Amino acid sequence: MAPSDYAIRAILDGLDHLALDMERKWGVDRLRLLVADPLRARFDAQKDKLDAAVVANEERYVRAQAEGMKRAWAALDKAAIEAGARPLSPEVWECALPSSGTVVAIVRTSAEARHLAGERLVFSVDEIARLIDDLPAAVLETKRVFPGAEVARVGPPEIDWERGDDIPF
Repeated sequence: MAPSDYAIRAILDGLDHLALDMERKWGVDRLRLLVADPLRARFDAQKDKLDAAVVANEERYVRAQAEGMKRAWAALDKAAIEAGARPLSPEVWECALPSSGTVVAIVRTSAEARHLAGERLVFSVDEIARLIDDLPAAVLETKRVFPGAEVARVGPPEIDWERGDDIPF
């Protein structure tokens, strides 16, 4: 790689770090939706300018547009705060899977799940609802008929083939 290629990569790495910080604070793809349409349009236009500069592979263009993108992120952050928006602060419930001990996190929304993605296995409440919806009807009926019943396991019965079934009489 040429020296200017390293410089471009360094510039973009720094910008990526800033974008990641904003996504950690506000959630992935959430911040731009918290501001007024005209500011969002200017942000998107600045991103297009940066993309064009990257394609041109000219250090001075990339540097100028990356600086513009940093200002764009700062403007979104400031506007969102001034509009009363609150940074993402997911409430996280954790549990261990009985079969493996793997720790999973459960959050309310998909935005919160994306916010935590990569740190651990994360499921949103909507995903949990889809998993419950796919349970056998007998499980759901058991929960209806026996309020407070706890699901201990889902799947076919475990059979001890060495011992066999208990004789019912």
